Amino acid sequence: KGKNSGMISFEIEGGDEKAHLLLKHLHLPKEATSLGGVESLISLPYNTSQASLTKDQQKEIGINDGLIRLSVGIEDIEDLITDFKQAIEQIF
Repeated sequence: KGKNSGMISFEIEGGDEKAHLLLKHLHLPKEATSLGGVESLISLPYNTSQASLTKDQQKEIGINDGLIRLSVGIEDIEDLITDFKQAIEQIF
């Protein structure tokens, strides 16, 4: 069975507060400031890669409240889906 990976970004309703809560409840992706590696890694650009920008500058380039970046690693996709479902259920 082949492994696929990729980078996705998505915004979560509830802004940065809910984004932090989601990361807290996930078990598989590891929070990181760099999104390179074979394991799934997750970050909040507003306080990592784009932290040097003001909130207005962030918004100008599309870094909105609740934006999450996920680098999907080589874990089983069903495990990642299950992990995200349980984390989302805990925060909403």
